[in-house]
Amino acid sequence: MAEQTKVTTLEKVVIRFSGDSGDGMQLTGTIFSNLSAIFGNEISTFPDYPAEVRAPQGTLSGVSGFQVHLGSRKIFTPGDKADVLVAMNPAALKVNVKHIKPNAIVIIDTDSFKKSDLDKALFTTDDPFKELGLNSVQVVAAPISTMVKDGLAEFGLDNKSALRSKNMFALGLVCWLFDRPLEEAMHMLQNKFAKKPVIAQANIKALTDGYNYGHNIHASVSTYRIESKKAEPGFYTDVNGNKATSYGLIAAAEKAGLQLFLGSYPITPATDILHELSKRKDLGVITVQAEDEIAGICTAIGGSFAGCLAATSTSGPGLALKSEAIGLAVIAELPLVIIDVQRGGPSTGMPTKSEQTDLMQALYGRNGESPLVVVAASTPTDCFDAAYWAGKLAVEHMTPVILMTDAFIANGSSAWKLPDLENYPEIKPNYVSNYHEEKPWKAYRRDKESLVRYWAVPGMEGFAHRLGGLEKDYETSAISTDPINHQKMVTTRQAKIDKIADFIPEQEVIGDADADLLLVGWGGTYGHLYEAMETMQEQGKKVALAHFKFISPLPKNTAEILSRYKKVVVAEQNNGQFANYLRGKVPGFNPYRFNRVKGQPFVVARLVEEFTKILEA
Repeated sequence: MAEQTKVTTLEKVVIRFSGDSGDGMQLTGTIFSNLSAIFGNEISTFPDYPAEVRAPQGTLSGVSGFQVHLGSRKIFTPGDKADVLVAMNPAALKVNVKHIKPNAIVIIDTDSFKKSDLDKALFTTDDPFKELGLNSVQVVAAPISTMVKDGLAEFGLDNKSALRSKNMFALGLVCWLFDRPLEEAMHMLQNKFAKKPVIAQANIKALTDGYNYGHNIHASVSTYRIESKKAEPGFYTDVNGNKATSYGLIAAAEKAGLQLFLGSYPITPATDILHELSKRKDLGVITVQAEDEIAGICTAIGGSFAGCLAATSTSGPGLALKSEAIGLAVIAELPLVIIDVQRGGPSTGMPTKSEQTDLMQALYGRNGESPLVVVAASTPTDCFDAAYWAGKLAVEHMTPVILMTDAFIANGSSAWKLPDLENYPEIKPNYVSNYHEEKPWKAYRRDKESLVRYWAVPGMEGFAHRLGGLEKDYETSAISTDPINHQKMVTTRQAKIDKIADFIPEQEVIGDADADLLLVGWGGTYGHLYEAMETMQEQGKKVALAHFKFISPLPKNTAEILSRYKKVVVAEQNNGQFANYLRGKVPGFNPYRFNRVKGQPFVVARLVEEFTKILEA
């Protein structure tokens, strides 16, 4: 009688795919994530790209990773350490040794673990596992490259082309390990390589061979079963933050009855927004890939003046280049969404890594008193809601809005239930048709309550006007250098932004109502802070979380919340920018701080350790 495979049922598990940047680890991880979402698992992913475009093969600097955390209950982060590591070469093993649990399953391609490969990864012995102290891991060692070349001989591919499918062999092995049927993965491969049917069939064959290999060695490791959670009925997909941001802008334009215009310039990690929106001509989206960052935002300002919901996408270096043009949109009081997908800095910094270091630039990085709205997305799926709100506030309040995401949530993905737009608030542009005063209309006539100027779109008879970067007279809208008028315009522009606090939701606090410690965060750290709170609550501690989406202006109840708790810690991936901002906005507020700037997401276990010290101090 054949020995039966041991099956271990888990509530959640973390898998990390890792290899050379040309080994297809991002595609492998993405397909496995999509499979898990289809089968009803909650997921959170973290693509970890190398900074080099193509580092020397087999070296430590060229390692590319993709981590996915899946489970039967809500998943908020990609996980701290992996239960399963796929290491396609010794460099991948060495770089990721700190990312795996002591008893993890490690899958390796033995064909890539020869002496020359070990030398490239700077190993000094012929036993990398012993050298790294990995004595308790379960190793699944397979000659993946050899089996792929032999298995694909029938397709007539050269060795280089055949070896490109070894990532699919590894995926098939992982699908066996987690009891994932292959039909959906095959369908995804057929769609991806629809114009190259031979390549599609070769990848499907490698996928199947990997699955069968796992089945044949079933006695050597245990397989895992992750129960599916009962999801709320609806249509679901796996979406990353950049794609969700794109969809949120489309939804806002649709709700406002406007055409969406994106003027942009490619920059890591924001480029996929331009890619995604350029595909949506069927929805009336107009995209312009400009020659540089400044031209990108200037085309968007032109689109806004012409009556579009206009946007531009960038990262930290590009936001710096756009600063003068943002000031133009502020003084012209035109609706504009500026998406800043934050990355490691300063300067070129670490283009493929994630930080929260652009907050002060977003708030104050322009000449003159130049107030605008700042909104921050908290998860990949929340990028849709944040983009929708950014579009709504820009159009209804005639102001630039900076939408802040970061590389972690922009490239990371989660299972997303497609929303019903009927459930989203309406968007009503303040058109000049709303102007009913006796005085003749001028470009800077305002609603008396909101201080929002009336929007006249070029071509409307009787409303011809000019806007520009020079200060305007409050009454006549003509150019003015009068000091008293300038003071009034500066005060009015700030008051208009401050009044937006009346139109955004109040800040929510989740967790224990009588908490001894309040965690405060913003942006893409939400999942890690939430899991830290849950972990501490399971330990019997009273903890709550206030995570901010609206940063400028702050929600009206911010001061009341921050003064309610005995201890407050502000955690962020910078040196304390949000903490300093809150101190300036809330008199007497002096929080504890937790700051890390490593280009990597927070580690939940580390957060729990530090927050416990603060709580018990």
